[in-house]
Amino acid sequence: MESKIELSIVMPCLNEEETLAICISKAQGFLSSHTVSGEIIIADNGSTDNSISIAKELNATVIHVNEKGYGNALKGGIKAAQGKYIIMADADDSYDFEQLMPFLEKLREGFDLVMGNRFKGGIKKGAMPFIHRYLGNPVLSFIGRLFFKIKIGDFHCGLRGFSKEAYNKMKLKTTGMEFASEMIVKSKLNNLSITEVPTILHKDGRTRPPHLNTWPDGWRHLRFLTLYSPKWLFLYPSLLLMIIGAITSIALIIKPISVGNITLDVHTLLYTASMILIGFQFFVFYALTKVFAVENELLPKSNRYQNLFKHITLEKGLVFGFLLVLIGIILSVKGFSDWNAANFGNLNPSNTLRTIIPAIFTMLLGIQVILFSLFFSILGLKK
Repeated sequence: MESKIELSIVMPCLNEEETLAICISKAQGFLSSHTVSGEIIIADNGSTDNSISIAKELNATVIHVNEKGYGNALKGGIKAAQGKYIIMADADDSYDFEQLMPFLEKLREGFDLVMGNRFKGGIKKGAMPFIHRYLGNPVLSFIGRLFFKIKIGDFHCGLRGFSKEAYNKMKLKTTGMEFASEMIVKSKLNNLSITEVPTILHKDGRTRPPHLNTWPDGWRHLRFLTLYSPKWLFLYPSLLLMIIGAITSIALIIKPISVGNITLDVHTLLYTASMILIGFQFFVFYALTKVFAVENELLPKSNRYQNLFKHITLEKGLVFGFLLVLIGIILSVKGFSDWNAANFGNLNPSNTLRTIIPAIFTMLLGIQVILFSLFFSILGLKK
């Protein structure tokens, strides 16, 4: 049965007695003036001031969330929400709860997630620290757009709306400030519709410092964005390393390379061969991270994920791995034969290492391919 409540306004709260009353009053004014059937939920995360009594006096619903963290507080409040739509924002009076209509209109149009954009709406003097406004938010938002192809200008706006149905599809896991980034990323990965509306950011009304810690919380957002995009963290670096390493290794096996007065020889070959091995390790971590994240519901299943098991199979890996090991053995035999031809005496290192380095490299790579194939097949047993 569909809920009679259309909109739930959820505010995370931790000692917000200075501004909580004005936020609740504005939210109530919005619901009343626009005749919206709604509720106001205060997700309290362990307040020790008068926040809880203030919320109860103003007839807001108080949900006690024992697990600490911004994400935990919001998840507790959203879980208790009965509305078809949910709008969340901080209880510090930095967002105007009387101006929620643009969000509700977009939700009624059918969008799954409606983001506020403070850079389009306007940032009042003193509302956002310089480093957040010109470095933190722009850089992290750019990374989010680049990694996930999301056309959102402000990834970290705390004012946003979404349907309860869409929220259930997101399956959010994080507990801290990175919860804000996860919501956007999971919406994109689950093919949910996203839009944004201009939002004004006001200077918050508190006299105490905000809960947000610039560098630790900024790092949490950046860490989340990179870990949830393994192709940028592992796949692209692996391809770059393996391509450069392979091209330069083949050239050096043929003959030394002279660049001006510098000659690159077998010593450089050792490093370029190592680049390929390191690049393959990056690819291994990409594939294993992808499987682990999907199977533990950190990332949704996609066609690309399904194709991993079509292209990477135990049988193909074993054949390719043993072939590489065989090539390494053949090259080692050739090297030994050359040494035997010299009566096991001194050899020209430049010529000898052009055989021995590829021999060792192919055997190492072959063993890695075999072990990776075995472990990959174990992770994908469900397939």
